[in-house]
This record gives sequence, C-alpha cells and structure tokens, in this order.
Amino acid sequence: EVQLVESGGGLVQAGGSLRLSCAASGFTFDEYVIAWFRQAPGKDREGVSYISSSDGSTYYADSVKGRFTISSDNAKNTVYLQMNNLKPEDTAVYYCAVSGAGRVAGLIAIRYDYWGQGTQVTVSS
Repeated sequence: EVQLVESGGGLVQAGGSLRLSCAASGFTFDEYVIAWFRQAPGKDREGVSYISSSDGSTYYADSVKGRFTISSDNAKNTVYLQMNNLKPEDTAVYYCAVSGAGRVAGLIAIRYDYWGQGTQVTVSS
C-alpha cells in the first residue's frame, strides 16, 4: 500500500518560512513524480511543484517561483517543500501526491493516484 504522510505545516507570519515534508513508502514505480498541491478555502486544488525521479528535474507554478524549493532525500524516501517569503495567499492545506506516469503527470491532479492527508499552512499578515 502506498502511503504519503505530510508534516511541517503550521502558523507563520508573512515573510516567514516553513519546510514541509512528505514521507513516502510502498511504491516501486520505475519512473515517478512526486508533487505538492494545495487547496485554499473556497478554491480549487492547484499544483505547486513537482520533482521527477528520472532526472531530478523540478517545476514550479508561477505563483511560487523564486520562493519555494522542492527537493528529495532518496535515502529517507522523503520529499521536501521549502517555502520562503510566505504570503497570506499561500494559506492552504498542502498535499503531496505521487504518480507513476513520470513527468507526463506534471501538475495535472487527475494523473496522481496517491495522496497524503494534507498539512495546514496558515500565513498571517
């Protein structure tokens, strides 16, 4: 069974930083992508960033470019999302997800089969 467990969310003031973690287990895809999505109250789920197992390439949504960094520690089966210069509009529940479709998955949510439980990020002004 694939399991994804997020942690690291919390309450932070605007301009502050948080580091989210996604501990992954139970999958052995030859090529996969792990992504971060977020969903704010009253809004649709949106893709934030992904990292590919094939070459470590990363992608960021325009809204977080220059502020967020995705990385992985394969030995720990963990993906991180370093979030700097947080803004109130970053407030959301953040989810990690895994797709066996490789880079084709991109930030297209329906191509992700496994999701974590989410971790709340709240940014106050």
